[in-house]
Amino acid sequence: MTTPDDQGTESLLVVSAHAGDFVWRAGGALALAASRGERSLVLCLSFGERGESAKAWLAGKKLDEIKALRREEASRAAEVLGADIEFLDAGDYPLRESAELVDRIVRVYRRAQPTVVLTHPPADPYNGDHPAAARMALEARVLAQAIGYDAPGDPLGAPPVFFFEPHQPEQCDFKPQVLLDITDVFEVKRRAMECLGAQEHMWDYYTDLAKRRGTQLRRNAGPNLGLPHSVMAEAYMRLYPQVTGVLK
Repeated sequence: MTTPDDQGTESLLVVSAHAGDFVWRAGGALALAASRGERSLVLCLSFGERGESAKAWLAGKKLDEIKALRREEASRAAEVLGADIEFLDAGDYPLRESAELVDRIVRVYRRAQPTVVLTHPPADPYNGDHPAAARMALEARVLAQAIGYDAPGDPLGAPPVFFFEPHQPEQCDFKPQVLLDITDVFEVKRRAMECLGAQEHMWDYYTDLAKRRGTQLRRNAGPNLGLPHSVMAEAYMRLYPQVTGVLK
């Protein structure tokens, strides 16, 4: 992977429970970062091999084969999006929280020095792996900031954290506080989604969601005359306050 000095100062870290989550929910943000020449790293805590690879199981594949398949799919998707990717192979369904796994995430924070972090929201009654990933991502962020924490690298700064949209937002207390315009890079995101053959049923769902969020973006953009007719967007929630000298 690249190091913090290889490119510009902006650096995006996406902590993803499974191998596909980062594509559906943050693919546009990753593609935008790449279009600006910024660094980005996807950290997949698992391959989604047990709970999010039904097509492969039904085809008779074994666990190791499915892990290899999902690794290959996610790696190709990350390449399309212009992001580096790493896998911790921590297992899914369930993804177990542990001090050892949090420490591994801390070491990624210290090495990558992200200026923005994206991860799952802390509530999801349909998938306990997602909030588990969020809790560990947030705990690791705090520990990575502590100068006395025993891990290589400089202490982390205070990167803002954004929660990306879950599959069933109404059931997860998710509110679209931030609407990110991904119109210019949506075709890149779609190509990345199409790398995930194990979850082909998601391709059109997340295309339609981007259209709906694009409609909301257009409606909330103030004077919206002149905006493109076909706007695509991703939705996010902020965890920490925005720091600004101008209200806008």
